[in-house]
Amino acid sequence: MAQLHNRISRRELKELILKDPTPRITISFYCYFKIEDPKLFRDELYKQLKELGVMGRIYLAQEGINAQISLPKAGLDDFKKYLYAIEPLNGIRLNSAVDDDGKSFYVLDVKVRNKIVADGISDPGFDMANRGKYVNAEKFNELTNDPDTVIIDMRNHYEYEVGHFEKAVEVPSDTFREQLPMAVDMMKADKEKNIIMYCTGGIRCEKASAFMLHNGFKNVFHLEGGIIHYVNQAKEKGLVNKFHGKNFVFDQRLGERITEEIISQCHQCGKAADTHVNCVNDACHLLFIQCDACKTIMEGTCSKECFDFIHLAAEEQKKQRAGIDKGRNVFNKSRRRKISNG
Repeated sequence: MAQLHNRISRRELKELILKDPTPRITISFYCYFKIEDPKLFRDELYKQLKELGVMGRIYLAQEGINAQISLPKAGLDDFKKYLYAIEPLNGIRLNSAVDDDGKSFYVLDVKVRNKIVADGISDPGFDMANRGKYVNAEKFNELTNDPDTVIIDMRNHYEYEVGHFEKAVEVPSDTFREQLPMAVDMMKADKEKNIIMYCTGGIRCEKASAFMLHNGFKNVFHLEGGIIHYVNQAKEKGLVNKFHGKNFVFDQRLGERITEEIISQCHQCGKAADTHVNCVNDACHLLFIQCDACKTIMEGTCSKECFDFIHLAAEEQKKQRAGIDKGRNVFNKSRRRKISNG
């Protein structure tokens, strides 16, 4: 029977991928389509992708697939051949990472979930078939030159903080499910304006555009392929790039450098910085922005408490960590205030 789950420790896998000289590429894709038996689909997908040397994070649900992966460059054609043989995925757009070293993932996780992006929508009348119009990079630039166009960022605050489009409106919430009703409320006075929604790769803004239409908005658009596809298109076509800063990504890189501008600040000293890190304290792992100077002073920790903690004896650390969910802050969404550097 084929192995359907990883059996090697993640630490070992990470060390292996960092040492492996095989050129790899990072790509992402998603598709809303009906999957009758997500568990059966999941097992077959895992088996085939494992054979192709794919690593990454894939979510499946009855509503479709959401994937961020890396794979050997030499195996891209074989991967496309397999993926495109799945009828609903035939010819699907694959977003290539902008700033990529191929070390974005070191394990293959394929998980079945209730939805491929948690939205909190329970209205049975909501239909993803009725979604906003796609806009490519060229059309996006054209529409955003119109003062009657509103640009809405459908990402979390820590994503918006390090990079966003010119004049983009932030929906200041902790989760996508909170953002949806908030966006409707924030834009209720602008129902007649052109509304363009965007996100990292397109999956969130596509659903958000459908939700806006479901709530009575008329002129709703969403950026095809999100920031990643926009930046690649702008480069290929020589278009003005209206995105500034860094594009946050949910893998080992934690960000793709789009422009050299640094528009955010170190959460500890306030100096210009846009490097996201996870606190090295295994009892914390808070995601925050830290400059090189504070990283040296604080030894990669987010606070004096964590700094003191990592200097305790190993046994004492283990004792105090007991029962703590150490991954709870990896993508913490509420860390807006400046944190102490001791």
